[in-house]
Amino acid sequence: MKHIVVSGLKLEYRDYPATREGRPTLMLLHEGLGCVTMWRHFPEKLAAATGCRLIVWSRAGYGGSEAYVAPRTPRYMHREAEDMLPALIAALGIDRPLLIGHSDGGSIALIFAGAYPDVPVGVAVMAPHEFVEAVTLAGIREARVAWETTDLPKKLARYHHAQTERVFSDWNDTWLSPAYRDWNIEAYLPKIRCPVLAIQGEQDEYATMRQIEVIAENVSGTQLVKLPQCGHSPHRDQEAAVLDALAAFIIRVSGS
Repeated sequence: MKHIVVSGLKLEYRDYPATREGRPTLMLLHEGLGCVTMWRHFPEKLAAATGCRLIVWSRAGYGGSEAYVAPRTPRYMHREAEDMLPALIAALGIDRPLLIGHSDGGSIALIFAGAYPDVPVGVAVMAPHEFVEAVTLAGIREARVAWETTDLPKKLARYHHAQTERVFSDWNDTWLSPAYRDWNIEAYLPKIRCPVLAIQGEQDEYATMRQIEVIAENVSGTQLVKLPQCGHSPHRDQEAAVLDALAAFIIRVSGS
């Protein structure tokens, strides 16, 4: 695991080198409870399938990355997209990355692409959120019950260590707070100019298909992939289909 200091915080990351020329650098953005190691073997499989350089990191406060001092606000994804991600891209010297985000990571990728439309060469999102739905809140309430009644804290502690309780409470409390009910990033979508691939499982326990359909309605040429027998983590539930879809998208975007 490597480390880099971004905006005064030490972040952990892995850097998979490119094996083919002319391909974009991929940047993999994790979910609301994720980190580098929770991707398991997916990053290395994606790097091997595409030949691209691939960067995967733990956002501040996740895994082995240092946490923010200030408490989380309802604009936490905007902070990641508009401040931290540009700083990380600059620190790594990456030119025109292709962003791949899951859940919160997908939302961050979309905000970034709308805020900095000339930077990403493409965006691929898996189970992203653009607005708050009743099914999302129900799923997050169920996660709270699991936190209080099962070994979920122990499982998450394998990845987040001493930061586990804050990781969970930041995510769970923010989404369930009254201030978050009106959270919405749809205004960023019409500003996106790069190609977009949006993937979602038909059995997603945290969202309806409107979450990716609204992307297609606002971003011309968006490719939608709706996967059967698939929940909120397409890269785990339908790994082969996701790898194929991402590899084809990367070839199309890079023109190789």
